[in-house]
Amino acid sequence: MGVLREKMIEEMKLRNFASRTQKSYVAAMVGLAKHYRQFPDQLTQEQIRTYLLDLQERGLSSSSLNVNISGLRFFYQQVLGWNEEQLFLPPRKRTWRLPEVLSPREVERLLGATVKLRDRCLLMTAYAAGLRVTELIHLKLSDIHPERMMIRVEQGKGKKDRYTILSQRLLGELRKYKQAYQPVLWVFFGKSRNEPLHISAAQKIYNRAKQKSGIEKGKGSHTLRHCFATHLL
Repeated sequence: MGVLREKMIEEMKLRNFASRTQKSYVAAMVGLAKHYRQFPDQLTQEQIRTYLLDLQERGLSSSSLNVNISGLRFFYQQVLGWNEEQLFLPPRKRTWRLPEVLSPREVERLLGATVKLRDRCLLMTAYAAGLRVTELIHLKLSDIHPERMMIRVEQGKGKKDRYTILSQRLLGELRKYKQAYQPVLWVFFGKSRNEPLHISAAQKIYNRAKQKSGIEKGKGSHTLRHCFATHLL
């Protein structure tokens, strides 16, 4: 299956797919192949549909199932050249759930539960600027524009640049952080100042603060992005 995998990755790179999308789509193809212990180009439409039904019966979430469907559709149509008749996968209705949002007081509790200045500053930046975790860890010193009170987000979701707000309180915290930690390139760096903080480390910081604060709502640091949007409204 190595040749098929490489061809699939090549096609996704040509279309400039995000690395996470590439991994998810490849995982969908590998999961199908492992299920039947056959090369995916040797499977029938009925086998593919049966596999997806099996995933649904296992209790896979709608979002995860949709990712699998998208990955398999890409592989069979764009890599193998199947048409709609050869691979008919009916569209699924998406389920929409309102995200759990913390109150402003709960956000204060979360920030107050951090021990290190770095951890508090990281969570505050995620909240005050509405950043996704990948945007947060790839934030550079040059992206902070105090003269305009803006933060530049480079190549965010959808490979798009954008600007977001920089509050006076966050700017003050970032200045304290910069003086204490002396970052060189990345605002929040990893073991070396020349590499960004790992995404798992950022999530651990959020989870530790959440546990210590006793807050039960909100799964993952993306909660702070939801709080940013809701509190602005």
